[in-house]
Amino acid sequence: MFEEVHHRPCGRPTRSGTPCRTQFSGPGFACKLHTTDHDKALVDAYQQGLEAGRLQESKHHAEAAEVEHVGRQIRILRNEPHAGNRRFEVYGGQAVTVDGYGYRWKGSGTLEVGDRVLLPENYFSAMRHGLGPFPGTVTELGTTYTGTLSTIISRAPAAPQFTLPSPRPAGPGA
Repeated sequence: MFEEVHHRPCGRPTRSGTPCRTQFSGPGFACKLHTTDHDKALVDAYQQGLEAGRLQESKHHAEAAEVEHVGRQIRILRNEPHAGNRRFEVYGGQAVTVDGYGYRWKGSGTLEVGDRVLLPENYFSAMRHGLGPFPGTVTELGTTYTGTLSTIISRAPAAPQFTLPSPRPAGPGA
């Protein structure tokens, strides 16, 4: 009944009992003469929901376009200006980007994107993570940073798996 159908007969019974032949268009159930307050409330609720859905869809499309635009800008900034400046090896060690910062790896094997590593303490890490080495994740191979790179301490140990202790057997004093 809410479809946008044009020129359809009302069909509600008239005083004589015959179906109303008045033609009406748009959302609704009956012609103006036979529309009840309940019908009006349903049509109003439908139109409000339809408008809210259209508004939400419009916002979604605008947000998706903005996300795509920002993504394109990030890809351009990452690839074009620094493509020639990206260093993959520094003083015999592998250069990587860990959580946005350049580091050097001199350990065995090569690091890959997603590898967890332990990084040396620095001024900011001491405030944020406390004293001592802190964990990080390799986010890119190579770095565009041109200054001196800190050396990664080691690969991060695997996170311990939490297991529930097995129940103790009841002893004589339990």
